[in-house]
Amino acid sequence: MDGLNEAQLDANARDSGSIGSTPIPIMRKTNGAGADAAGFASMTKPSPSNVQASHTAINPIDGYRHHIANLLAPITGVPADEIYPRLSWTQTLDKGDLGIAVPSLRLKGKKPNEQAEEFAAKFPHSDLVEKPIVAGSFLQFFFKPGPLTELVISSVLKEKAAYGTNAKLGLRDPLDETKGKKRIIVEFSSPNIAKPFHAGHLRSTIIGGFLANLHEAAGWDVIRMNYLGDWGRQFGLLAIAFEKYGDEGKLAQDPISHLFDIYVEINKISGPEEDEIKQKKEELKEAKISKKDTAELETELSELEAKSTNEKARKYFKRLEDGDEASLATWRRFRDLSIERYKKTYARLNIRYDYYSGESKVETKWMEDAAKRLEETGVSEDSQGAVIVDLTKNPKTKKLGKALVKKRDGSTLYLTRDIGEAVKRYNTYHFDKMIYVVASQQDLHLAQLFKILELMGHNDIAAKCQHINFGMVLGMSTRRGTVKFLDDILRDVGEKMHEVMQRNQSKYEQVENPEETADILGITAVMVQDMTGKRVNNYEFSLERMTSFEGDTGPYLQYAHARLCSITRKAGLSDKDIDTADLSLLHETHAVNLVRLLSQWPDVVQNTMKTLEPVTVLAYLFKMTHMLSSSYDVLKVVGSEREIKKARMALYEAARQVLNNGMSLLGLSPVERM
Repeated sequence: MDGLNEAQLDANARDSGSIGSTPIPIMRKTNGAGADAAGFASMTKPSPSNVQASHTAINPIDGYRHHIANLLAPITGVPADEIYPRLSWTQTLDKGDLGIAVPSLRLKGKKPNEQAEEFAAKFPHSDLVEKPIVAGSFLQFFFKPGPLTELVISSVLKEKAAYGTNAKLGLRDPLDETKGKKRIIVEFSSPNIAKPFHAGHLRSTIIGGFLANLHEAAGWDVIRMNYLGDWGRQFGLLAIAFEKYGDEGKLAQDPISHLFDIYVEINKISGPEEDEIKQKKEELKEAKISKKDTAELETELSELEAKSTNEKARKYFKRLEDGDEASLATWRRFRDLSIERYKKTYARLNIRYDYYSGESKVETKWMEDAAKRLEETGVSEDSQGAVIVDLTKNPKTKKLGKALVKKRDGSTLYLTRDIGEAVKRYNTYHFDKMIYVVASQQDLHLAQLFKILELMGHNDIAAKCQHINFGMVLGMSTRRGTVKFLDDILRDVGEKMHEVMQRNQSKYEQVENPEETADILGITAVMVQDMTGKRVNNYEFSLERMTSFEGDTGPYLQYAHARLCSITRKAGLSDKDIDTADLSLLHETHAVNLVRLLSQWPDVVQNTMKTLEPVTVLAYLFKMTHMLSSSYDVLKVVGSEREIKKARMALYEAARQVLNNGMSLLGLSPVERM
């Protein structure tokens, strides 16, 4: 598109009836053709009612949405405000850059197919979009390459890491920033101290880290919380185990592994003891049925229980609950050492936490308040000495069953603690949303929790809580056997990745720190395999598949980023060279289609806020890397004429930036050499 001037573009904007104002990305002046900043701004102004929904400065495609909506409004008789949200991005580029289903406009009269033909015929000339293509009852809009290339590449190179993010989405009121950001708590990972960091914890860690990053990119105030399994009778067992098997050196070196090892050892003693007690109870039960004298059996059972390891653990935990300082000091030590170790492992995954909470942090006050409110509201009831919430009485909640909130002995359960903790968090943090990233096996538990909060009168809290569930990892084991800890997984995958890298010795020798790179590639391999499908799907843990450079894997994604970095190094161009590139030289189909794909990134991020699926981002990144791979032979940089080299390098740098942004959003660490 040559020779556009501001007068022409302003006239076009007036004819389209655009009103209102919103900031427009500044497009740099170049030697090539294309709409300038004032021209694009005048053509893409939103109407006042759409300013809240649109952020053209952050998402360039919003400008095109407004432009098309404003041109369609007089043709269809539908206000631009109503057309705008119905313009959706397409799944494949052959179907256009934006599309609209005519039936969604809910117009009476002619059939949708006939209306589509009529609207396409009446669509006026535009300097930004081609005449729409009719596909049944759909209208497909293709952006004109010149203005789009200038706009998108300029936006990416200017915004860099911020391209695609939208801090406005996280505002309590997008029209009034003084009202502050919305606040979200993301509770994820939540391993049990002294127990294996199993597949469920791994998935929760990866998915939760991504969701925290995603909301941060959308401008939310994010609180990352790790709700540890750090309380209960097992800590009594652990304390006894440490007295018997503890090693101060091993505890200092690797507290998580050592505490797990001694926990296993103490269970080797307590297990047979419990089996003997169980057998004695069966004998007693049979004796009572047969109406035999049970005095001797009862004495034997009492003696077995009194001297059992579990009884000692119960008494130790009772001292913990009663605030015995010596017992608490040991417990704190185990907890603090474990957290410090967890922090190092999480850091390798680019995971951090604002708070390490846990079952131990739920004060008795909150649980007692919850129990009292349950009773006062008539939500709970007595059931043979225990306290339950019977959700089967209401046909709408019948499938949720009966929830036990207090045992006959008065001891509380996870559900009681979770109710108290939810209320405590709301009073403490005043969150607008709280996400629990927990396996789908806990669907019933969390559904009960949310419903009970609602029945208690905490509708405000229940409405802001969401369970993000996920499926299982099947067959997750290392070469050394069944997985115990996250470090086992990362170590084994890193070693496997190192072996794969060494198969190409010439490239391997060029990597400055091959062990560190192998570690990053291994972590990427694990995380990408986890994110490849929808969260709720189970998947098979496969070392061979995840460490391959072929197919849609983590290493392939890293290779794509490293190759773009390599092209940058070999091109030998400065930032100034790229900033002054004549982007009108990017007219090849590969170049145009790559720009079109880059333009979609802000929409992908915004759509991911709706799906909350990592695969939404990952699928886009693989689509882009496949397109890049097919472009290298056509859009060569090294050896090209200087001006063409500059233009292509600007395109590749924009692609590298978007790929980097996407990988970082997923929690990956993009490598520059491999």
